[in-house]
Amino acid sequence: MALRPMRGIVNRAAPELPMPASGPAAGSREQALAATRNYLAQPRLTYKTVSGVNGPLVILDHVKFPRYSEIVHLTLPDGTKRTGQVLEISGSKAVVQVFEGTSGIDAKKTSCEFTGDILRTPVSEDMLGRVFNGSGKPIDRGPVVLAEDYLDIMGQPINPQCRIYPEEMIQTGISAIDGMNSIARGQKIPIFSAAGLPHNEIAAQICRQAGLVKKSKDVVDYSEENFAIVFAAMGVNMETARFFKSDFEENGSMDNVCLLVILTDMSSYAEALREVSAAREEVPGRRGFPGYMYTDLARIYERAGRVEGRNGSITQIPILTMPNDDITHPIPDLTGYITEGQIYVDRQLHNRQIYPPINVLPSLSRLMKSAIGEGMTRKDHADVSNQLYACYAIGKDVQAMKAVVGEEALTSDDLLYLEFLQKFERNFIAQACVGFSSCLAWSLPCHPC
Repeated sequence: MALRPMRGIVNRAAPELPMPASGPAAGSREQALAATRNYLAQPRLTYKTVSGVNGPLVILDHVKFPRYSEIVHLTLPDGTKRTGQVLEISGSKAVVQVFEGTSGIDAKKTSCEFTGDILRTPVSEDMLGRVFNGSGKPIDRGPVVLAEDYLDIMGQPINPQCRIYPEEMIQTGISAIDGMNSIARGQKIPIFSAAGLPHNEIAAQICRQAGLVKKSKDVVDYSEENFAIVFAAMGVNMETARFFKSDFEENGSMDNVCLLVILTDMSSYAEALREVSAAREEVPGRRGFPGYMYTDLARIYERAGRVEGRNGSITQIPILTMPNDDITHPIPDLTGYITEGQIYVDRQLHNRQIYPPINVLPSLSRLMKSAIGEGMTRKDHADVSNQLYACYAIGKDVQAMKAVVGEEALTSDDLLYLEFLQKFERNFIAQACVGFSSCLAWSLPCHPC
């Protein structure tokens, strides 16, 4: 049975005991003052009223005062313990999602203990370099994290009034991004990819090479040793998990408070959201996804940004795989409305052995203009980017026309655009391991743009 003080009720008849304000007796004073308060006996309530099991959900009846998002501990007949969370409340009925699955749950013998608290995770600087599961528990066989505080795992939304407009550019080492789709510190920009494309390699490369271009005097989170990577994997296989873990260990990302958050794969998250929605028998939306998927995705993406009065920042690069390479699918479609651009990984470039296979035409960075230019990158950065876009777009049109009329029917300008197209993809997009994006751009053949 747990005892907790009743807030707002004080026993006025009990005299206040005189104690010193500080010193060794401070703890004794707190205990003495606690003895003058009223206490309420409130044990954790345990129920054996499971009325149904549907997929990952357990339905309980006759629950007294259930709370939304409350954590529930389930004990199976064989003693196995599992954890769940209240997703829906209707009177005395509660719908609980079991994190470990519902296989083996007996409706008559399974006991459910309501904790009265939400899911919290320990936070501390000791978390840097560690690996955790979705509940915040370490899974790298390391010591228990000594928490400085326990915070709601869902976090708190950022007040739009307190946001700072992103201005400083994050250098990724990829010419197609740095030169033509520059990322600002505090921006959220997804990578649109598909099955079989090297989006994991691109994300790992960004983690290895990420750093701020301009080191402002009013921030303290620009140094390499203070640039932390937060990588969250959802629904990935063991091979992908091992790839990222070994890559982070080799490049030192796990030893490095400017945050770069990589989320993969958001498509798996959306599919899980649809599965839970179907189990709850909710009215489906487009392609069976719930109508609130936009709100749910925005709740994750809007964590990125900078806050006035604080030095830290969160730059978010979620990765999602488009089913059947369809950019109009609800997942990338809704993501594009929330985020500030996208990086498009192209299958045709990948089939031609071009790495990274980033198609710059459908790619976009809406905050690029505020992160480049004189005093930040180069004075001619925007002009070079616009010129590359224009010539590459014309080159793609000429390439399509060549497939119809043949190369003999092309003009000299058209042939020059074709040459530019080929060298742009081979020299600029698939850049060498060392080089400057601006120098690569100016080294391309002359063109009549």
